[in-house]
Amino acid sequence: MRNRQHSRENCSCQDDMEPTNAIQFPQLNQPSPDFNALTTDGMKSLADYKGKWLVLFSHPADFTPVCTTEFIAFANKAEDFRARNCELLGLSIDSVHSHIAWMRNIKENFGVEITFPIIADLSMQVAKSYGMIQPGASDTSAVRATFIIDPEGILRAMVYYPMSNGRSVDEFLRLLDALQTSDGNKVATPENWKVGEQVIVPSPRTAAEAEIRADEGYEYKDWYFSKKSL
Repeated sequence: MRNRQHSRENCSCQDDMEPTNAIQFPQLNQPSPDFNALTTDGMKSLADYKGKWLVLFSHPADFTPVCTTEFIAFANKAEDFRARNCELLGLSIDSVHSHIAWMRNIKENFGVEITFPIIADLSMQVAKSYGMIQPGASDTSAVRATFIIDPEGILRAMVYYPMSNGRSVDEFLRLLDALQTSDGNKVATPENWKVGEQVIVPSPRTAAEAEIRADEGYEYKDWYFSKKSL
């Protein structure tokens, strides 16, 4: 009896233990994990981007073809991001020297200059804190993860892509426009919304508000679904 009880106690303790290989993920609408990391532009921390939006994105490795197409696309749209008060920051589990050599290679072979810094995350500290390391996809490389962080350091969006497929940089510009529009106007945006299109008005919160929604001047479909132009 004593042995069986001891066995049950051991089992309970083991069940309560967290798995050692658990992936750590940041949480939406919570402060983004802080970092102080070496980049191709020197040391950078999350605090350096206070007051600006930030697109932090990881890639599996330097000198790889899919990553090269993504970096060219981000570089070609860098001014569009800056026009939205947004900076770009790349990351991979490679050294600064590897990053610099790859940046020079892209300029020489494709005529595109990479104007944003790239984190050299050899310790994988930043990658792990953002859930960029995905066992089953890669244990030593960061997958294609993208994070949009607002001027207060709050994580507002995160998107993960498989190793084999490149991201759409235009989608991150579109999403950034949508987030900034929602923040500035207290509205939501529909599927594939673009600047200039109608936005969704917040749904009524009470039965009384729902009763008068049709008469409030919006493009009205039903009490819960109305649009307006900005």
